[in-house]
Amino acid sequence: MSSPGVQLYIQDHYVVMDNGIIQVTISSPDGIVTGIQYNGIDNLLEVEDEEVHRGYWDLVWSKTGSTGTTGTFDVFKGTSFKVVVETEDQVEVSFTRTWDISLEGGVVPLNLDKRFIMLRNSPGFYSYAVFEHLEEWPPFNLPQVRIVFKLRKDKFHYMAVADNRQRFMPLPEDRLLDRGQPLATPEAVLLVNPVEPEFKGEVDDKYQYSSENKDLKVHGWISLNPPVGFWQITPSSEFRSGGPIKQNLTSHVGPYCLAMFLSAHYAGEDLVLKLNPGEPWKKVFGPVFLYLNSVSSEDNAFSLWEDAKNQMRRETQNWPYSFPASEDFPKPDQRGKVCGRLEVQDRYISYEPIPANGAYIGLAPLGDVGSWQRECKGYQFWTKADEDGNFTIDNIRTGEYNIYALVPGFIGDYKYDVVVNITEGCDVNMGDLIYEPLRNGPTLWEIGIPDRTAAEFYIPDPDLKYINKLYVNHPDRYRQYGLWERYADLYPDGDLVFTVGISDYKNDWFFAQVNRKKEDGTYEGTTWQIKFMLRDVDHTGTYTLRLALATAHLAELQVRVNDPKSDPPLFTTGEIGHDNTIARHGIHGLYRLYNIDVAGVELVEGENIIFLTQAMNTDPLQGIMYDYIRLECPPSTSS
Repeated sequence: MSSPGVQLYIQDHYVVMDNGIIQVTISSPDGIVTGIQYNGIDNLLEVEDEEVHRGYWDLVWSKTGSTGTTGTFDVFKGTSFKVVVETEDQVEVSFTRTWDISLEGGVVPLNLDKRFIMLRNSPGFYSYAVFEHLEEWPPFNLPQVRIVFKLRKDKFHYMAVADNRQRFMPLPEDRLLDRGQPLATPEAVLLVNPVEPEFKGEVDDKYQYSSENKDLKVHGWISLNPPVGFWQITPSSEFRSGGPIKQNLTSHVGPYCLAMFLSAHYAGEDLVLKLNPGEPWKKVFGPVFLYLNSVSSEDNAFSLWEDAKNQMRRETQNWPYSFPASEDFPKPDQRGKVCGRLEVQDRYISYEPIPANGAYIGLAPLGDVGSWQRECKGYQFWTKADEDGNFTIDNIRTGEYNIYALVPGFIGDYKYDVVVNITEGCDVNMGDLIYEPLRNGPTLWEIGIPDRTAAEFYIPDPDLKYINKLYVNHPDRYRQYGLWERYADLYPDGDLVFTVGISDYKNDWFFAQVNRKKEDGTYEGTTWQIKFMLRDVDHTGTYTLRLALATAHLAELQVRVNDPKSDPPLFTTGEIGHDNTIARHGIHGLYRLYNIDVAGVELVEGENIIFLTQAMNTDPLQGIMYDYIRLECPPSTSS
């Protein structure tokens, strides 16, 4: 028997798409998903909520010149509805809001086009949006763009973000004041009297479930009765900001399921999209796939996660989709391809070039070295090199790009300076590319691994009052709440001292340099020491201290050598960072690399001490995480 085609029903205030497997109801002309009917459940979305709070696109915007990452929150609604495609194989509908000067100041100056697609035989539906700003319109800031689905709390209790990050979740009521105790940030709540006693004593915080873009391909929820899964699948990260290791929210208590396109999380204002006067801009966010699956027996309910992963792989293989109707979404034959090989040349490690095994290599808009991690207006295309450094990047939109790379095991960023022009159908072979990481002389000593995270350092056990059971004996132990408070417990009387050759960074280097809480409730900055011995010193040469930071938040790092009171210090970063990584249980934010000259006359034969002071001291969540520290000899020395 042939399967039924896709049907479109247009009512006074709603549009219904139905392919016999799933039925999706969307308000018209608003473009809010109000109902999803599947597998005998009349609505998977939270029926106790107002319709506008069930399935929606939203954004945050602010006027140009404003600072920070907040602004006006807008669940933007369409003012016009249009059928774009209507066949038995596919329905695509559009909900648009058009801007004009009469709306200035009250509405973000964008033309917004929300699209929804349903295909024959497909257990789900797609959504994407086209944002357009004309050059004559006023500029503005755009901190956030996302899709939100609020599922039924009486059905969806089990959440899955990764193979080793899934669990039964508390109810939204457990976060309210009569059942939960607010902690240091609004998102963190200690569950003291939850509806289900098994969650008592745990901390719930949506940021504990963040993921990096490169890993954020599928996540969602499982209902046990009946056994149904709701999944958000993102087959490509080309439309996301910040590159492959930018972190974004996934799913969290609500039950909420998010598709994050643009956010400042773990980065701060550096990742707020800011349009300039006279700057036109257009971007397509998505499509993403909202996938539904089911099994007949509750005993097999958790297999829905494996099925969702398989569907994610199918969606990824089918990217870029051929079916979206918007001319702003280029089809597979309208895109280009780049391949090549990346090698690393560090003469103090090897005379021969080293294959960039596992490097992340990408095309991103034109910019400076490392600018991709702050880029949010255009598109980015990334891949991971094989063990020989070979890479292929397919399905690149036409335009001008730079090639960028980050190579695990080596500091800094690679950038290929020549502009790469991608045209329809092009196949560009870059040949062999060489990355020469910063290096002046041989390594005297090093602390950590240059991988842009602080994960290799000592991460303490959490205070037993503040645990998330998922992260007990888990590789991501840094995701526990309140670890910043453990520093004062471990170092009650003095700060961290690391002795090169004796100390082990895995056990003796705390993962974050944070402030110490004093008895009067105020905070004081901390000064860490690195002690090292030198038999011979080149007093006429210049040593190089390389400080790679994994993140910073409202911090100032001061560096002194052999004199803890020298004023001014040898080096200061000044105030840096709004990453908020410490509060949000991350292990990295924006990467920062500082290269500091240390004159040989500053050093002595025998014991030397480098003092690292984090000087901003008004908040427990201020601080920095180190990625890697290295001291290099002068280039001509034989030490």
